[in-house]
Amino acid sequence: MRALVLLWVFTGLALAALVNEVSIKTEGQRRILRSNGIADHPVGQFPNRGNPNRISAQAYEFTLPLKPVLAAQPQPAAFAFFGVAINGVPFEAGTGEFWNGNRAWNYEAKGGAIQLGLDENDAHVQPGGQYHYHALPKGLMQRFAQSKGMNLIGWAADGFPIYDGRGHQQPMEAGSPLQPLRSSWQLKTQNRPGGNDGPGGKPDGSFTADWEYVKGSGDLDECNGRVGVTPEFPQGTYHYQVTASFPFLPRFWRGEPDASFRKKGPPPGGAGPRRGRRGGPGFGPSPFSPFGPGF
Repeated sequence: MRALVLLWVFTGLALAALVNEVSIKTEGQRRILRSNGIADHPVGQFPNRGNPNRISAQAYEFTLPLKPVLAAQPQPAAFAFFGVAINGVPFEAGTGEFWNGNRAWNYEAKGGAIQLGLDENDAHVQPGGQYHYHALPKGLMQRFAQSKGMNLIGWAADGFPIYDGRGHQQPMEAGSPLQPLRSSWQLKTQNRPGGNDGPGGKPDGSFTADWEYVKGSGDLDECNGRVGVTPEFPQGTYHYQVTASFPFLPRFWRGEPDASFRKKGPPPGGAGPRRGRRGGPGFGPSPFSPFGPGF
């Protein structure tokens, strides 16, 4: 698939057009998505004040199970893309910025405390040129402007589908009215630790650790998903939602993520005070987890 939208990038010598290329096909029991990571819609200017990186074409090949299975426990979406949009652009919730380099205090991309150069699609660019979404991309949603149903916008690394934040009031009834679905993550009420232990102050969403999962407070589980019917799965399936409020993109997988989604290269770039780094291979433990050490 070749998009009609051209992205012009100044290479230092000339203007080069980057055209969206993506293919999705099944091979045996796997879904294979290959793309160059170039969006099929207008994007912001990069580099910009908050993001020094330039978009470049990639060579993605993501592999997903056609019949994903729920794991015994959710796994944190750490050191990896959470999933990939149907246009071949990856989804990633986390950032590589930390208060005083302390991994327990990860800045949120949409928290407002630091400038990460997000464009109108809540996306920006990593040092390797990877353009990626941190929330629901407005440009991608233009293709669904006339839709009144649930819209499949991508696939998670464990193979389960990702939708655009709407679902049925009664999850297993296709005739039930559609509504925006609510996250079950809430701001904590107790002040953050101060001094060397934390930034102090009242939780306001600047940090991932400002939030906690409160079971039953919304429509979705801790992974921002639920079991229900969808247009693509009329018998029902577990599926994720991208919500208007935190966590925006899910922070945990309910199934087993495929290794093809592991990050390669350095963490996302961006300006900000006391910027730290994250690193290391695989899907390692996250300091932010409602499941205790190791998740």
